[in-house]
Amino acid sequence: MSKRINKYRKTTPSKTSNSKNSKVSFVNLSSYTSPQIVETKNKEWVEFGADNNYFQFLIDRANGSATSSACITGISQMIYGRGLDATDSSKRPEQYARMISLFKKDDVRRFAYDLKLSGQCAIQVIYSKDRKSIAKVEHLPIETLRAEKCGAEDKKVQAYYYHPDWVNIKPSEKPRRIPAFGISNTPQPIEILYVKPYEAGMYYYSTPDYQGGLQYAELEEEVSNYHLNNIMNGLAPSMLINFNNGVPDEEKQTLVENKIKAKFSGSSNAGKFILAFNDDKESAADINPVQLSDAHNQYQFLSEESQKKIMISHRIVSPMLLGIKDSSGFGNNAEELETATVLMQNTVIIPFQELLTDAFDKILAFNNIALNLYFKTLQPLQFVDLENVKDEETREQETGVKMSKVFSDLEELGEDEDLENWELIDERKVDYDQEDELDEELNKLNNPKLSVLSKVWNLATTGTARPNAKSEQDGENEEGVQFKVRYQYAPLRTSNNSREFCSKMVAAKKIYRKEDIQQMSQRAVNAGWGLNGADTYDIWLYKGGGDCHHFWMRKTYKAKTPSTKPDVGNPNAEVSVNKAKKEGFKPEVNAKEVAKRPTDMPNNGFVNKKR
Repeated sequence: MSKRINKYRKTTPSKTSNSKNSKVSFVNLSSYTSPQIVETKNKEWVEFGADNNYFQFLIDRANGSATSSACITGISQMIYGRGLDATDSSKRPEQYARMISLFKKDDVRRFAYDLKLSGQCAIQVIYSKDRKSIAKVEHLPIETLRAEKCGAEDKKVQAYYYHPDWVNIKPSEKPRRIPAFGISNTPQPIEILYVKPYEAGMYYYSTPDYQGGLQYAELEEEVSNYHLNNIMNGLAPSMLINFNNGVPDEEKQTLVENKIKAKFSGSSNAGKFILAFNDDKESAADINPVQLSDAHNQYQFLSEESQKKIMISHRIVSPMLLGIKDSSGFGNNAEELETATVLMQNTVIIPFQELLTDAFDKILAFNNIALNLYFKTLQPLQFVDLENVKDEETREQETGVKMSKVFSDLEELGEDEDLENWELIDERKVDYDQEDELDEELNKLNNPKLSVLSKVWNLATTGTARPNAKSEQDGENEEGVQFKVRYQYAPLRTSNNSREFCSKMVAAKKIYRKEDIQQMSQRAVNAGWGLNGADTYDIWLYKGGGDCHHFWMRKTYKAKTPSTKPDVGNPNAEVSVNKAKKEGFKPEVNAKEVAKRPTDMPNNGFVNKKR
């Protein structure tokens, strides 16, 4: 055990009657106490831990325990998620850009890691030369700072002291004093914003949320060290060497020991040896091995118990969330895993995120920036419960999908249905196989002799450019009467739990060119529903994503002429294809698998395998 570690334990010297120099220390893992907060008279700063090095103690435990390391790394990644964002970024683009320039991704990741590992983090705030704005924000390793002692009247920490290595600080060295953020009326060039949660009895510092599991982290570390040392040392001492001609002084004992090491040590002579000095053969040392009954089961128990207790201290709902296989069966079920993900997000992750965003808000406020900050979640979109969430900003915080930008894009693409100037002559659900045939027929319009549609609707091409045509599917007949083909998101109704995308599409009641729908597929209009959670996917095929109940309705319009009399009573009525069939258009009856609502498709239309 290192001296650093031992300073956080209680040791009990044993008294013996046979020797005045004998001393034995017993390690009691259950006797861990909280780190000492020490105010020394001759020092301006407050020491954290018995040797002023508790932060390093936490780092050592994280590095030594495989389970605790996985928990700290995994949770810190969940805190950061997919990065910092703002729900009102589109409304305040200039402020959003300034925010992004202040909080670099790497710095934010480090803030999240320090906050989880140490229970606190430090933000270095750098002001402009005129002190009127914050020019830069940087991460400062929390282990390099110590809080300044508060006076009898002061209620706030006025400054923090910086030193890169507090263990090896020399008496002649003077740590750098850095003022605390927001304390002085006149900002200093550099200030420290110290971020920590409230904890009873901890004024200057805070302890990590897994404080109660540190003894188990060290137990796991020691069990692994024990097994490693057993292997490296050949599991047991290989020889006993007795010197029976008296006990020499310590210098001669060391000399003899070094010579034997040089002779017998090395990879070809694996294992330790025991060296004993005796007055004679009668007083030679005896070796009595201590056997641990059922040792392998006991070490297995210690290992498993340590892992469980460590994860409890970190509030890990399911080991599967960290990629740890759980033999209990929990997490193997999709519903249980979904529940665990939501619970972990709300009880563990979000409180950490709020600590950071509250701190960031203070910095942004100084620069007159007011944004609704949030961290984009890592949890799958399928795990997000949005049934009772109607507010767009709340939905964005829950999903990380920018609704406001999404629907401004949709507004750009569609057009309003104009039944004053256009007559609806055909309306039907899109059959994707027949849709391909329609595209082919429309391409043949330049050659009326090859086109079936030219016979159905008396359509032909003028052979000239059509600069006003809005779609490649638009055309005109020999008499100059124009037609167009558009698509509408149908049916025009939603349910209480309809997705924002579907609700907006239905509410808009717009009609779209095929090119518009193809553009939708290139934009993140319904982010998160693509393959592996991708922001883009085929809107033409999958509409609003898995379990969606909507489909595309193809509408064919003919420009009204004086002889055209629209059906005023039912302008949107579905037109029978009998007339078209009589005119010679006989579409093949194709398979209907793809001409369905996503909810009626295999796997309910989910691009990813439904969980």
